[in-house]
Amino acid sequence: MNSVQNVHVTMGSNKFSNHEREKHDFYATDPKALEVFPLLKELSDVWECAVGQGHLAKVLKRNKKLARVSDIIDRGYPDTEVFDFLDYEGTWHGDILTNPPFKLSNQFLEKAMETIETGRKVCMFLPVRYLEGKARRKLFECYPPKIVYVSSDRIGCAKNGDFGKYYPRAVAFGWFVWEKGYQGRPELTWFN
Repeated sequence: MNSVQNVHVTMGSNKFSNHEREKHDFYATDPKALEVFPLLKELSDVWECAVGQGHLAKVLKRNKKLARVSDIIDRGYPDTEVFDFLDYEGTWHGDILTNPPFKLSNQFLEKAMETIETGRKVCMFLPVRYLEGKARRKLFECYPPKIVYVSSDRIGCAKNGDFGKYYPRAVAFGWFVWEKGYQGRPELTWFN
C-alpha cells in the first residue's frame, strides 16, 4: 500500500481499503459512547431505529429511556421491529437516537426530523467528518445541529459488531444532536 492509500485508510475512507464494507453498512457503536453521552439523562421515549445487535439499546434500556427498536434486518436484539426506517410513515412522540448506516445518514436525519414532534431530539453517532461537504451544508442549513459533542477519547464503531477484530481508532466520532424547531447556531464541545 502506498502513502496515499495509507492516508485514506487511516481516515476511515474505504477508497483503498483491503476490507469490503459490510453489505448493509452495519458498524456497531461501542456502548461506552452512550454511557458517557452528556445528554443521556435528558432523553425520553427513545426509538433506536438502526438497532443492530442492541449495543446502544442495552444502555438506553438500563437507563429506562428505551421505548422502541427497529432495523432493516433482525440481528437478534429482542423485540426488534423489522422494517426500513426510511419507509416509516407516521409521527414519533419521543426522541430518536442511533448510529445510522453512514451512507444513508443524510436520509436518516431527514426522516427522523420529519418524524419527531417539535422540541424532540435526534441524536446520531457519526464520524466528525460528517460536518464536511457542500451537499451536507445545505442539509445543515435546513436542519442545523443544536450541538455536536466530539469524542476526545476516540470511541468508535466495529464492523459487524466485532469489537475484537474490527475496532479502528483512527476515525474521530461524535454525537450530533438536533432539536426539531431549533434555528440557532450549532455549539461544538467535547465529551469523555
